[in-house]
Amino acid sequence: MKDFLRDNGGLLLIIAVLLALIVAVTSALLKGVADPLSNLTNLITTPIRDGVSAVASWGENWYTDLFRQDETRAELEELRRMYADLEEKYRDAQQALEENVSLRNLLGLAQQRRDLDLESAVVTAHGTSNWDSTLTISKGSDAGVALGDCVIDEYGYLVGVIDELGSNWSVVMTVVDSDLEMGGLIARTDGTAILEGDFTLMEQGRLKLSYLPENSELMAGDQVLTSGLSGIYPARLVVGHVEEVRTEASGMTRYAVIAPETDLNGLKQVFVIKSFDIVE
Repeated sequence: MKDFLRDNGGLLLIIAVLLALIVAVTSALLKGVADPLSNLTNLITTPIRDGVSAVASWGENWYTDLFRQDETRAELEELRRMYADLEEKYRDAQQALEENVSLRNLLGLAQQRRDLDLESAVVTAHGTSNWDSTLTISKGSDAGVALGDCVIDEYGYLVGVIDELGSNWSVVMTVVDSDLEMGGLIARTDGTAILEGDFTLMEQGRLKLSYLPENSELMAGDQVLTSGLSGIYPARLVVGHVEEVRTEASGMTRYAVIAPETDLNGLKQVFVIKSFDIVE
């Protein structure tokens, strides 16, 4: 190696000087433009820098999006909670409004029927059996309710009769139940008959008025009331109206099909008649 440097030292020196001159001249001619070596370096490193910058930008955007998703999820949960609260308040307000309307109607009924001692109750269940028609209400013996008490709606329309009794609940046999039987009165003519349930009619939400007075001419729409003749049930409670008059299969007697005046399927609140004045 020493021999090579000794023998070729002059040549190497000349080559180094020439390279320096070439670089100097090139820089002067390019006037600020990067020299080939710098340009080569930048050409190689630029894609790497761009890739690093892109990865960093993606990471920043991903973190920002993730943070915003958490914020959006929290805002959505808050909106859901607020919506649920508003729904609950609306239901409470609607229920209070319905109760106020019912109580106002009841007040009018109470003023008209001062002979009735009424107990308010809420309908908690509707009977689902195909063999009977019942309602369960929220009052029982603790509130003075007794078996056989009549139950009416806010307008004074007959709903049914207490058939089962608990301490804080009762089962109401409705007016269309096949086991119902009570005295009926045709309001227009004052003719008396028997209101009774019928299994076939019960499926249609109807009951029948049997033992019609002889030569009675019933008309569709005639109102039918309780007669109160037995003293077991209050007199002149509105039960329903005549839809049509039919003849029994025997062809010997007639009966009227009665549509209840109360909406049995839509009842939410009812009133139990705990006592009443007997009208002679």
